[in-house]
Amino acid sequence: MAGYPELAKMNVFSVYDVEKLVNNRKTAYSLLYRLIQNGLVKKIRSNLYTCVNVETDQPIASKYQIASAISKGSYISHHTAFEYYGLANQVFYEVYVSSDTRFNDFEFDGVAYKYIASKLSEGVVTPKNTTGIRITNIERTVIDSVKDFYKIGGLEELLSCLDMLTFLDSDKLARYLDAYGMKILYQKTGYILDHYRDSLKLPESFIEYCKSKIGRSTRYLSVNLSNDGSYNKEWQLVIPHDLFYKNEQVGAHLV
Repeated sequence: MAGYPELAKMNVFSVYDVEKLVNNRKTAYSLLYRLIQNGLVKKIRSNLYTCVNVETDQPIASKYQIASAISKGSYISHHTAFEYYGLANQVFYEVYVSSDTRFNDFEFDGVAYKYIASKLSEGVVTPKNTTGIRITNIERTVIDSVKDFYKIGGLEELLSCLDMLTFLDSDKLARYLDAYGMKILYQKTGYILDHYRDSLKLPESFIEYCKSKIGRSTRYLSVNLSNDGSYNKEWQLVIPHDLFYKNEQVGAHLV
């Protein structure tokens, strides 16, 4: 059908993209209507569409391409970024999308797209050999996930992702920590990554840098530890009992 081959190449498109193709807004709406009626195009959300692969009857756009097209500056982050890099222990049917522009959460093709307010512009990359994907790099993903694990994926899932990593760039980690400028984030990151220092090839200087930024307050690693947990004097942090032991035991059963 006319228009389908050109739109299929875009992966994700808007009415404006169709209008540029046919040079008329009314004709653009008519073309979209016909394509949708013939099962060749699916509406993702308001003013966002993708073509359907005629052989598989599945959307051409991946969930990562959809997430990156929701707003002008949207990008994949947190657990979804770990999943993209092949580091997630579990596949979620939720896609975490950071954006400067707020949007309402929505579902498409069995996947829920969740808005997260973007607080940082650094560390967002376009992976090589991909089209229309924007995502946080590994170091930014780690920092964001430490910052927000209590509401996204959970602490144990974060540790499972870290178990699969073999290297982190300490300069990048420090840069993103400084950009956020949160004492509790230095505390949490330093405590967690100190456990993985050897496996991630992190220098002692990075751990010491985190310690120098934590201040004097005692804080909680998780918001759920108000009446439980043990105190770590070195990091002035209340932590879950046997945190790493539990995670390592779970990992041992999977080998």
